[in-house]
Amino acid sequence: MSKPTVYVLDPYHFDATSLMQSTDWIQVILPDDPRRVDWHDNADGVIIRSETRLTALDFDMAKKLKVVVKQGVGVDNIDLEAARKAGIAVHNTPALNSETVAEYALAMTMSMARRVPELDRQIRAGQKLVRSQMLGLSLHQKMVGVVGMGNIGKLVAKKFIGACEARVIGYDPVAPPDAWSDVEHVRASSLQELLRASDVVTLHVPLLDSTRGMIGRKEMDSMKDTAILVNTSRGGIVEEAALLDTLKGGKLWGAVLDAMEVEPPTKEVYGEFLRLDNVIITPHVGAGTRENQSNSGLAVVRTLLAVLQGEPHAPGKLV
Repeated sequence: MSKPTVYVLDPYHFDATSLMQSTDWIQVILPDDPRRVDWHDNADGVIIRSETRLTALDFDMAKKLKVVVKQGVGVDNIDLEAARKAGIAVHNTPALNSETVAEYALAMTMSMARRVPELDRQIRAGQKLVRSQMLGLSLHQKMVGVVGMGNIGKLVAKKFIGACEARVIGYDPVAPPDAWSDVEHVRASSLQELLRASDVVTLHVPLLDSTRGMIGRKEMDSMKDTAILVNTSRGGIVEEAALLDTLKGGKLWGAVLDAMEVEPPTKEVYGEFLRLDNVIITPHVGAGTRENQSNSGLAVVRTLLAVLQGEPHAPGKLV
């Protein structure tokens, strides 16, 4: 019997590829291998990240495919219904990115509050700075609104409490009533309630039909003029045109965007945002630490191997 063939369609951490290559009962095709283009014909398993989209056509064309494993939580780049109809299992790696994304959300919010990128740019440009005219915002004991009360949101709340003695308000229409029973917070009954109360609004929801455009013009109008909006989840949750108009109009202290509708973000697409001093844009790197990429990559490979070996309870099963 021939070995199962596994295609790695996106770049993975060295530790993950090394584990696959040392597994003698599979054949591995890496992203830089010219044979990559033939995955529809030959793949028994595929591992991806956010860069690759798997559509209904991909699943129709896949002749042998049994399993897809995606690093991270979000799977909006995979047509899950098409995979289900084709009988192809889809797995992700829930919770593994939570710590690093929460850390990034806190770090970027603090950077925006204290105007760190703006000050750095001005010094590099040789501008003369007057300290009394470059005042930042303190986050001490401010109200942090967390939209999405899952694993990442919970860790974000804990970090803001620990670092800033923040007060936390959470909103999630599907989280159980006892969610975050071990985290001091108040539960908002509506998104508008959270937006009106918060000094920081940080988003931690998946991209679904129900969350697309969740933060639009009406929602931004409800926020405080000195509020900071943080999106480290998915592009499409924030209406970008409305956000640009809001920032140009002088409302909001600033926006931190690690997730955009076009990724990676470019100067050609986001030039108007990049001309604003109160915007931080990064290329969806909230989970991008060496430690996390190693751990998550290894989890992906172990899940893939478990499925190919017929283990019925491999983690992260979605389809």
